[in-house]
Amino acid sequence: MSLDAVLARLDADLEAATARLFDLLRIPSISTDPAHKPDVRRAAEWLRDDLAAIGFAAELHDTPGHPMVVGQIDGPGPHLLFYGHYDVQPVDPLSLWDRDPFDPELQDTPRGKVIRARGAADDKGQLMTFLEACRAIKAETGRLPCKITVFFEGEEESGSPSLVPYLKERGDPLKADLALICDTGLFAEGVPAIVTQLRGLLGEEMTITGPRIDLHSGMYGGMAMNPIRVLTQILGGLHDAQGRVQVPGFYDGVEDISADLRAQWQGLGFDAGGFLGDVGLAQPAGETGRMPLEMLWSRPTGEINGIWGGYTGAGFKTVLPAQASAKVSFRLVAGQDPLNLRAAFRAWVEAQLPADCTIAWTDHGASPASRMDISHPAFCIARAALSQEWPGEAAFIGGGGSIPVAGYFKDILGMDSLLAGFGKDDDAIHSPNEKYDLDSFHRGMRAWARILTGIAAA
Repeated sequence: MSLDAVLARLDADLEAATARLFDLLRIPSISTDPAHKPDVRRAAEWLRDDLAAIGFAAELHDTPGHPMVVGQIDGPGPHLLFYGHYDVQPVDPLSLWDRDPFDPELQDTPRGKVIRARGAADDKGQLMTFLEACRAIKAETGRLPCKITVFFEGEEESGSPSLVPYLKERGDPLKADLALICDTGLFAEGVPAIVTQLRGLLGEEMTITGPRIDLHSGMYGGMAMNPIRVLTQILGGLHDAQGRVQVPGFYDGVEDISADLRAQWQGLGFDAGGFLGDVGLAQPAGETGRMPLEMLWSRPTGEINGIWGGYTGAGFKTVLPAQASAKVSFRLVAGQDPLNLRAAFRAWVEAQLPADCTIAWTDHGASPASRMDISHPAFCIARAALSQEWPGEAAFIGGGGSIPVAGYFKDILGMDSLLAGFGKDDDAIHSPNEKYDLDSFHRGMRAWARILTGIAAA
């Protein structure tokens, strides 16, 4: 197959590809809003029909929520699964948008042309880069270079309630040699990246109760136990002076990154001062002796996300509150078991409670971290392909947040994921005036064409 011919077709067809993306962007597929349920289905049907036009055997699979879209096409070589989501976030507050969020427009900006619409970057523009690569390859050669299954979800922006049941009950046809996920971004301007590890997440909410009612601090202060005092003492001991989490066993199973990966990260030239300066800070506050990118990508964390109790209204009220509450989250890395850590954290907190206090817990999810096996040949192929399309050399990076579907593919379907996306930090995903650079859309199509042909030839 002539890769040059495929790339030339993608260049020549950019305007038509953009028009197809605009058709999809016009559909207000907001999965969280029941009023838009017909629109979500309409987006699913649009993708099913577009897959069929390329040559996939495509169909909708209904769930208790929104449909899954599955397309399959046979070919030689390895079997690849491509995942994306076609639902989008709500657009509120609408008053902050410069135009109708579902009336896409190609706009000129000082940094180049951008596609402005809800879902442009998250995730419709990203998933269409893959479909356009498949379309061009099929048009030039009459077939795709390997067996490909496409799997599009319609509930990612509303917590994916149907995803795990679907994968467990109907996931066998999706099992492949490798999953491809395009829901990430560039590391920096002109520097592409492949996310090879993602942190997991554990969320806990606690409420400590002391007296049965709020107490007058003049009458009871100095004698009665104050739940806020108890809560703040416990949470104040969550980290030591070196920034390490003090829950027993927290670091069990946590490994350092390899020397090669450390060298790659050091070579990225990450500006920690600028990163923190953008939000009015100056000094990294993670573990002493760790480089900033380790703090963000490969080290586990414990954070207090909210704390409340007593009187917080206008003026002043001198009470000892009956209750004090907090929300705490932990970002986890490979080797950590979120359920074991939940038990360890609760035991650590409860061991510090005085006799007159009780505690109630509410869990807010527990998902493990994901770490990909970058010895798989596809990772080096993809890195080289991305490096050919962007000015900077592609890097293997970590992700500070969570993309649960990668973990589900590993745990339920038994396969690793290659995460390569082309968004930028200023794309304003989930916010008003979301955009996707036309350059990202164009280079993304070309990159997937390179990746698919490279994997098939390996």
